[in-house]
Amino acid sequence: MIHWLRQEDGEGEFDSKFFHNEDGNRLFVYANNNSRDFIECAEQCVDSFNHLPEATIYEICEKLMACAEESEGLNEDFEVPPLDNPRDILNYCWFVALYADMENKDDTIAYAVEGEGEWGENIGFYIDHDDVVYVGADYLEYMKNR
Repeated sequence: MIHWLRQEDGEGEFDSKFFHNEDGNRLFVYANNNSRDFIECAEQCVDSFNHLPEATIYEICEKLMACAEESEGLNEDFEVPPLDNPRDILNYCWFVALYADMENKDDTIAYAVEGEGEWGENIGFYIDHDDVVYVGADYLEYMKNR
């Protein structure tokens, strides 16, 4: 459920069930308030995000690991330690916002998630109908309804 901070601007907060920010599990959500369905669109995206299949979460983590290993981020001192499980990469990155990417409530559920890696690079991913479309620094480029 979304707690709307400025509903007229399409800005709210929600509790993430899996991905976390630096301070806990509260993430921002932003929806295109030019759409009359923006509240329903945002709710659908948050629900989808909080119920991603285990295989999808694993895929995101594998790709985040690859990004961290290949990155030439701002923190030159950071080196990804050996990780036993791809999910362990979540100890080195955090997420702050979900951007709903739907024009109306009947669209396919799609959204971008924004965060940062300890290696000093903005990082995120784009989901379209539970499919991982992209993981990396250019996640907002995949949004169709900005």
